[in-house]
Amino acid sequence: MGKDSNTILGILAGTAIGATLGILFAPDKGVNTRQKIADEAQLQKDRLANSAVDLKDRVAAGASDLRDRVTTTVTEQKQTLDEKVDSIVTDASHKADDVISTLEKKLAELKAKNKKLQKTS
Repeated sequence: MGKDSNTILGILAGTAIGATLGILFAPDKGVNTRQKIADEAQLQKDRLANSAVDLKDRVAAGASDLRDRVTTTVTEQKQTLDEKVDSIVTDASHKADDVISTLEKKLAELKAKNKKLQKTS
């Protein structure tokens, strides 16, 4: 933006200086000089308008590019998060199966001990 601001200021300053010098050194009639000034002002106005449109287009393109990059990053992060959640769920499921197996073995051992105790009583 700084470069574009400097360009616009340069155009405006050049127009003012050119118009002033044109009036001071004009070998032409006042009517012709005023017409030249009006024509030059219109030309500079058109250049400034074109610069503004170009700047707007570049900003819009940059915003679109940024939006696309953010969307891509968010999508990638979501996929990574989904993969991590799936991994955690899978690990928890395996650990739960291990815990259940261990508890079933302990229960079987306790039932066997209880059976022995009941027979001896």
